[in-house]
Amino acid sequence: MTVFSKILVANRGEIAIRIFRTLRELGIGTVAVYSEADRGSLHAAAADEAYLIGPGPPPESYLSQERVLETAARAGAEAVHPGYGFLAENAAFARACEAAGFVWIGPPPEAIDVMGSKTAARKAMTVAGVPIVPGTTAPVESADDVRRLGGELGWPIAIKASAGGGGKGLKVVSEPDEADRAYESARREGEAYFSDSAVYVERYLEDPRHVEVQILADSHGNLLHLGERDCTIQRRHQKLVEETPSPAVGGELRERIGRLGIDAARAVGYRSVGTIEGLLDRDGNYFFLEMNTRIQVEHTVTEVVTGLDLVREQVLIAGGEPLSLRQDDVRLTGHAIECRINAEDPSNGFLPSPGRITSYREPAGPGVRVDSGVAAGSEVVGLYDPLIAKLIVHGVDRDHARRRMLRALDEYEIGGIATLLGFHRALLEHPCFAAGETCHGVVESKELAEQADRLSHQTTNLAESPDGRLRERVARVELDGRLYEVKALVPEPPFAELARRRRERSGPGAHHGAARDAVVTPMQGTVLAVEVAEGDEVRAGQVICIVEAMKMENEITAHRDGVVTELSVEPGQAVTTGQIVCVVSQDET
Repeated sequence: MTVFSKILVANRGEIAIRIFRTLRELGIGTVAVYSEADRGSLHAAAADEAYLIGPGPPPESYLSQERVLETAARAGAEAVHPGYGFLAENAAFARACEAAGFVWIGPPPEAIDVMGSKTAARKAMTVAGVPIVPGTTAPVESADDVRRLGGELGWPIAIKASAGGGGKGLKVVSEPDEADRAYESARREGEAYFSDSAVYVERYLEDPRHVEVQILADSHGNLLHLGERDCTIQRRHQKLVEETPSPAVGGELRERIGRLGIDAARAVGYRSVGTIEGLLDRDGNYFFLEMNTRIQVEHTVTEVVTGLDLVREQVLIAGGEPLSLRQDDVRLTGHAIECRINAEDPSNGFLPSPGRITSYREPAGPGVRVDSGVAAGSEVVGLYDPLIAKLIVHGVDRDHARRRMLRALDEYEIGGIATLLGFHRALLEHPCFAAGETCHGVVESKELAEQADRLSHQTTNLAESPDGRLRERVARVELDGRLYEVKALVPEPPFAELARRRRERSGPGAHHGAARDAVVTPMQGTVLAVEVAEGDEVRAGQVICIVEAMKMENEITAHRDGVVTELSVEPGQAVTTGQIVCVVSQDET
């Protein structure tokens, strides 16, 4: 059934490619947009047509509503699909699409408005009888308000950006002394990511499960849910592993959560594909958290257990078609797990790891799916999200899926950059994951990081030696009719040596601080804030500055006590890997 002739996908990477595939199956022409930094990207090559929309920085390209709509008109597209991220939950863009004569493949702008503001959403859910986490339903105005609410709700509490999501603009406050920094940081992230600095406060639930429910709603009044997904395994409030069904949810609870999800969607007049996210506490209480008014990164696991194509459903709903099934028709078969393959370095605090992929091989075989946006030779650009691929497996039950995922992770090869492949192998082998627990405290533990580091060297063709890292080069040779793999280890200078060389090349005066004194940036990015001034005394671990890289905030801290000298960065400045931030000097006399 063809409801449109041509659709522009206002996104990039793996999600753009994934949407193109469904559109082709529907007989619909595909239009890609790309930035100057993405000229060589796979998503630009995967579409029928591709158009340059601006420089690399998202505000000048992927977030430029005017350029996207101009391109849609130029290409003769009838509709716009936003994917996720960028403009996907932007009500103003949805209205602009409709005003320009394009069909918006997503929910009504009014629903985006309500659910896009966490405070408005909490008010709406309270009216609809959907339970919310105890806290405010209006923005808080100061750090003093945060301290007062902490006393009322009990510590710890969470400060959240009202327009936030995906862990952006979320800060956990354990005691009153942390309120000022957390309040300002949450406001700054809210402004930077969502152009809205408003924040609210809610009770921070200790070790809950993050359980969400997939919703489908058409324009004819039909709503249904497709079961729950468990997204509890997170780091820095960023999802890493998702699965369905949840190990903690049985039939009765699944039905209750599903009904709450439908009630929440109906309360805002929802239409399209959407996700109600919630928290399940240790006593079985389920609280509304937020609604994502778009396709989710983890929609894949729901697809493989239901047999439905959620992007197809989105497109048909946008074309005015009624849902093709009812709640009683929904069947969940087996168990599915998704691992997010991010360009991050587990051995370096999970910092972003942009760069060129030198070798690439995806796993295959029964029950294995890979949604990716890269290939050998692809450049992972530091301007964008670190997600480069999603690995999904389907098994007859949870342990079968877990073992299948381990097999697929072993087969996956990504060379040239650090990724989470080793981390996922370490996590899925851990007893807490095998037992279906929350793995609270394990994900960020030193034990898991060390195991992930060892496995990462195998996965990314890197090995350690006392002199620094060695890069493996594989040549295959045949001897007496048997094939062998020979690995040559080529030494690379360790990070400290690389940093020293950069300092020596950085110009007059740079050599004044000895190698042990300098604080350097471990990644390329943009300085969001500088927390110290020239001459300040600092303690080890104190924040020097905050650098944004691949859509994440990273705190650069002092490595020892001392005095800040040679401070050389300022807010808004672009920095490169190994660049000197400042020198922390000590009186040697």
